[in-house]
Amino acid sequence: MALPLGEWVLALDGSSLPDKALIGGKAWSVARMSALGLSVPPAFVITTGACAHFLAEGMEPDSLADEIDAGIAWLERRTGRTFGNGPRPLLVSVRSGAAISMPGMMDTVLNLGITDATEAELAADFGDAGFARDTHRRFLDLYTHIVLKGDLEIDPAGDPSGWRAAIERETGQGVPTDVRAQLKSAIRAVFESWNSRRARRYREHHGIPHDLGTAVAVQAMVFGNEGDRSGTGVLFSRNPLSGAPEAYGEYLGGAQGEDIVSGKHTPKPLVAMRETMPKVHDELLAAARKLEQENRDVQDIEFTVQGGKLYLLQTRAAKRSPRAAARIAVDMVAEGMIDAGEALSRVSSEQVRILLSPQLAEGSADRISPALTGEAASPGVGVGVVVMDSDEAERRAGLGETVVLARATTSPNDLHGMIAACAILTEHGGSTSHAAVVGRALGRPCVVGCGEGTLAAFEGQTVTVDGQTGKIYPGALPVVTPSEEDDAVLRQLSAWANERASIVVTSSSGGDDAIDFDENVEEASALFASLPRGATVSGALFANDASAVRSAIAAGAATIVTKPVLPALLVAAERPNEI
Repeated sequence: MALPLGEWVLALDGSSLPDKALIGGKAWSVARMSALGLSVPPAFVITTGACAHFLAEGMEPDSLADEIDAGIAWLERRTGRTFGNGPRPLLVSVRSGAAISMPGMMDTVLNLGITDATEAELAADFGDAGFARDTHRRFLDLYTHIVLKGDLEIDPAGDPSGWRAAIERETGQGVPTDVRAQLKSAIRAVFESWNSRRARRYREHHGIPHDLGTAVAVQAMVFGNEGDRSGTGVLFSRNPLSGAPEAYGEYLGGAQGEDIVSGKHTPKPLVAMRETMPKVHDELLAAARKLEQENRDVQDIEFTVQGGKLYLLQTRAAKRSPRAAARIAVDMVAEGMIDAGEALSRVSSEQVRILLSPQLAEGSADRISPALTGEAASPGVGVGVVVMDSDEAERRAGLGETVVLARATTSPNDLHGMIAACAILTEHGGSTSHAAVVGRALGRPCVVGCGEGTLAAFEGQTVTVDGQTGKIYPGALPVVTPSEEDDAVLRQLSAWANERASIVVTSSSGGDDAIDFDENVEEASALFASLPRGATVSGALFANDASAVRSAIAAGAATIVTKPVLPALLVAAERPNEI
């Protein structure tokens, strides 16, 4: 089990893979990549058990502080750097990581361990005072927002003493100059973020238990903001929008990961990295292929380049659009990576419903110019009234209105508005920003990077959002519903599902004996309770509600008549222990 440093802390030395439930997905991926011999900054992890203790008792376990000190000592030996001192200071990142991926839902603090003294040592070590000052500012900014809960924009033109004074005025608290006090408070903030409003809403929406807790990975910093041959990026081993078997990603030079994830900066396509650092680019693609083969799934990889050297920070199964989910599942069977049963388990009935939802009618946009164009981030079409506030979006959607959420950028605090909206727009950010990643996970059409100050003019207007092309049209354009029979990928999924289904699912008429749930949808529970075995049931309910299909199977129905067929058929193809 990696290298135990006590009851609550493990050093991730790559010697073994601890249980993901114990160390969380982020730390597990670090251990996995280390074991594969890939370039990963060393890290140790505070387990989910420590988080559970903290949430239950309101305090950290008694031995945790000593175990964290042992973890820091281990990092110092691995890096040849010293935490809180020179001449080669060690800075660390403090990252959350639950066993089930919850992208952007919890908190991260970067560059922890910097003080006035270590800034000077860092400047001497790298020969770049501007880089050291920028790193100090970045730490203070994240610490203020994550740990002190302050809302303060730190002026890059200032200096540390002025920044710290402004932070104390804003929050009523100072930033510790003792690096171990910084670390303790950051770890506590990550534990507390597990029960933040946004995290709880995310878990409720995705059916993730609240009692899992988060691990905390403490990892040696590598610096994407250090010079011209440094930067940060996100790479998908396949296109998460279309499913095409080609690398897809973004890169931002002279930056750290939060610059991309926050959506405050618009990155460049990955090709920009190939143009400036072709060897590093090729090394990255080789690592992506290896990780995809080892994990048998498309990977979402976070990376940093420091001084021309590649470091992998995390890999996980990529969130993907419904279209991509279907294509990737079918392609991976053809490539011998997974079997048909595994492919079916990777495409949900909800994803197929989204895929078969209305789209722009052919030619409907030919005679009208888009009011605005951004970067396509999640496919589909949404038509609704533009709302600029997430709370307002949730309120109006609750009243039955169809709304489009428009924001400068989104953050985890906007999750409730994103769930309520039929489509999402942002002024900043790229296809790996928060809005894009969460939009794809929710199956919402999403267009990002529309431009500074462009969205406010549309507030209160009805627009049509095409997440496939990145275009936003004035008014409500005609839409059409795709056919599952005309799509080769969906036909293949249907064939596999038919072979495994425990019940007949068809679009053909159920006849006079069919029990029509459309006319009795409010009495569905009572109908299931009285359903005769071998019955035929019909209605749109079964295409739109997986639980209704499961209820029909449990009640002994023999046939379901609904349209489209595939969403219900995928549920019917689940094995009994999966239902």
